[in-house]
Amino acid sequence: MPSQRRLDEFGAVGEAAPLQVAHRARARPDGLPGVWGVTEGLVEHPLLRPGVIRALPFQIDLARTGLEEDLLVVLPTGLGKTVIAALIAAEVLRRQPAKVLVLAPTRPLVQQHADSFRQWLVPLRTARFTGSVRRPVREGSWADADLVFATPEIVQNDLLAGRYDLRDVALVVFDESHHAVGKYVYVPIAERYRSERPTGGHVLGLTASPGGRDEHIEEVVAALGVTRIEARSREDPGVAEYVQPVDVDYLWVDLAPVAAAIQTDLQAAAHGTGRRLQKMGYLRKKPIDSVSVKDLIALRSEIFARPGPMVRKFGPLFHQLVLLHLHHAQERLETQGIAPFLQYLERVAAKDKPSRGDLAFLKLPEVAQARKEAAEFLRSSKESSHPKLDALVGLVRETLAAARDRPVRILVFAQYRDTIQSIQEILEKNDWRVARFVGQATRDKEDPGMSQKDQARVLQGFRAGQFPVMVASSVAEEGLDIPDVDLVVFFESVPSEIRAIQRRGRTGRSSLGRVVVMLTRATRDVRYQASEVRRERAMRRIVRRLSSEARARRAAETGTSTESGPPRGSRKSRAKNSGG
Repeated sequence: MPSQRRLDEFGAVGEAAPLQVAHRARARPDGLPGVWGVTEGLVEHPLLRPGVIRALPFQIDLARTGLEEDLLVVLPTGLGKTVIAALIAAEVLRRQPAKVLVLAPTRPLVQQHADSFRQWLVPLRTARFTGSVRRPVREGSWADADLVFATPEIVQNDLLAGRYDLRDVALVVFDESHHAVGKYVYVPIAERYRSERPTGGHVLGLTASPGGRDEHIEEVVAALGVTRIEARSREDPGVAEYVQPVDVDYLWVDLAPVAAAIQTDLQAAAHGTGRRLQKMGYLRKKPIDSVSVKDLIALRSEIFARPGPMVRKFGPLFHQLVLLHLHHAQERLETQGIAPFLQYLERVAAKDKPSRGDLAFLKLPEVAQARKEAAEFLRSSKESSHPKLDALVGLVRETLAAARDRPVRILVFAQYRDTIQSIQEILEKNDWRVARFVGQATRDKEDPGMSQKDQARVLQGFRAGQFPVMVASSVAEEGLDIPDVDLVVFFESVPSEIRAIQRRGRTGRSSLGRVVVMLTRATRDVRYQASEVRRERAMRRIVRRLSSEARARRAAETGTSTESGPPRGSRKSRAKNSGG
């Protein structure tokens, strides 16, 4: 077996060069015989800075494919999907006087891509478009740029307004392309590009997790219009030697007795409300106890779709809202703690114009009693709001104690902002420096959002080891480059295979990675974890099949063999289950 090699950061170290927007003709140097040369393990190309990108064979192979066909690359987080985009972009810009458009769903990710390309490519004219549609932030101009980095909403708004078109765009990169479904703006941009693209124009989709259902993945492929899917796993030959293994452990806890009693009451209330809906002809496809929040959201559309006068729909809509509240409240109690549960009730009560369903939910005897018990517990008990908090303190202490003369980085993911506050408070009580990383929305003065500048400052501090722990919402799940995270903690399990893969991808990049998923026995945590594992297995199976079918079609068209493609491996993350 080949010895393990480090997967170093692909970019050069140091500050990025300033954006270049001056009007000038771009040089188009002669190409190399093999498109990209390799010298002493580093990639050479006329438009790449010398000595900054390591020559990893699987990246170069995928880049070659992307120059031949519209391509969707499915590659685990941390294996350099952006490098593949940069390799293709360099050759596309060398070949023709056109521009490259790189799209990413968040502003921090757009900035990260702009910084990476500036580090890897020779100085080119660059523009960056981010911000909301109403108040866009523009650095550089479309007309003058060779490379445009943007959030898709800005580009779509500009296209609709006729500010520019896509006729001179030789490559569109859709990062985190699993978003290309439904009404997300990737879909109309890709559709427009198909009608306006120049001769030789390319589409490149990048994702670590395209979804766990055939329909979702096929919708992504159809929306992007790609003809080729190439997937690699960490275990594939040609990839395994460049990555570090990731240990996945499960840390189990039990609900506190008072929380377990409240859980029983909420389950009884939910069962009673569900039975009422069943008597009205709804929720009959599965047991009431198995109904999910997703089912309840779909139920609202089903109620409106049923024939009959609107007055006959008020009853089921009323009970649907009550049951939805009960599910949200129970999830916060079971997976987050008594404090987040009570905060949810208080927010419903504090609405300016609560609906009949809101008021009915709060007046349920089980909910009213639970509210009193939760408030009393927080007032008089010295126990933590959830046993996970104490377990997390022990986990952080153990990880910090194991450090050897270097900064430790621990990234904790939590679903809700209330929980993020609780985690930050309990860790800071132990005299650890803790940073918070959340989105830009401000909910109240105790829970302000973070500007893009604040987010960049926190990320830089975390990378530099200024604080050992960062507690983050889902904003940090996608794409952000945070190298050498020693430990990633899921405070709760997430039922989405896409989000779980993104979270795990924050570690195991250039050193041994560890992931700990915190689970509470006999709660939604267990159900969500089982669902995520099932969907991830399905996703890998579907992607392998679609990738094989695409290669077979290509082989039939060209008369070549399909046996040259790398065999597909299965995920082998080691799970140490301590109970449950």
